[in-house]
Amino acid sequence: MQPISITEVEYVAHTLAKEWMTWNEPIPEFKTRNPNILESCLIAPFQKFDKKYLYQGLIEKSSVLFYFLIKNHPFQNGNKRIAVTTLLYFLYKNEKWLHVSNQELYNFAKWVAESNAYVKDATVDAVKKFIGLYMADFKESKK
Repeated sequence: MQPISITEVEYVAHTLAKEWMTWNEPIPEFKTRNPNILESCLIAPFQKFDKKYLYQGLIEKSSVLFYFLIKNHPFQNGNKRIAVTTLLYFLYKNEKWLHVSNQELYNFAKWVAESNAYVKDATVDAVKKFIGLYMADFKESKK
């Protein structure tokens, strides 16, 4: 399992979110992102302590990635949309997908955004449950 690079977020997630997930508020240009916050969001799922990953497995890494992309606000606007597309891309890279409606995924991203930062661990646990519930092999999700 490999981390997602800044380049991948820019060319895949940011571009797709900007093109396909537009609402009343546009997503600003990628170069306007907040310095180093996106980088820390992408590295967080792969942190180690005492040579052991703090977050194990695809579901846990995906959950932390999704949570931090929403809560740490690496972009001026569009953080939920970019978090959704980045999550889907990360799962796709690992031959998985989420078999869930767009509306339910949007509602869940909004719920994460509105969650209290003091209950981060509980929110990340809820994200793990959500991803685990809807995750499927990519080949199966195309049926």
